[in-house]
Amino acid sequence: MLLSWPATCPYCDESFEMLIDSSVGSHATWEDCPQCCAPIQVRVTVSPFSGELEDVMLGQDDDVF
Repeated sequence: MLLSWPATCPYCDESFEMLIDSSVGSHATWEDCPQCCAPIQVRVTVSPFSGELEDVMLGQDDDVF
């Protein structure tokens, strides 16, 4: 299931909507900022019990989650 998530680029502080696929469970991926094209590290946390989206963390490419 694709969910719309309000996001802010950790590089340029531009706000944008990100589509999150919660059907694959918790995962990490990369998304390019639509404004500055910087690589954003994305960590998605999905509840293993309910399948509900719990949290989305965004970071710069050198951040460690």
